[in-house]
Amino acid sequence: MHAQLATVVINAEDIEPLIAFWREFLGVEEASRFPGFVWLKPQQKSGVGLAFQQVVEPKETRRNRLHLDFGVDDLAAVTARVVELGGSKVEDHTIGDFTWHVMQDPGGNEFCLAPHPS
Repeated sequence: MHAQLATVVINAEDIEPLIAFWREFLGVEEASRFPGFVWLKPQQKSGVGLAFQQVVEPKETRRNRLHLDFGVDDLAAVTARVVELGGSKVEDHTIGDFTWHVMQDPGGNEFCLAPHPS
């Protein structure tokens, strides 16, 4: 018996700015909403969804123990889009000829953008 990953949940004090950011960034709609909880539709029918849970505790550290990685066709363009939507670029990393950007959503949750593997 195996479990299937269905949803990644982001905890935040104020979920509404995060919902708006991630809906636009991922190009998805809201799937359902209950007080303190919002689920977004997955990008693909059998894909992993993203959800948000309202919490009262503030985020206490900069570095997340878990983060999302996104493969992109145009690293500069997608980085600019994240900033346009209210996110920010934290830092760049390069190993050999592979470069990726560490980003933050409006709530300070980190995620990475990297070119699709060739």
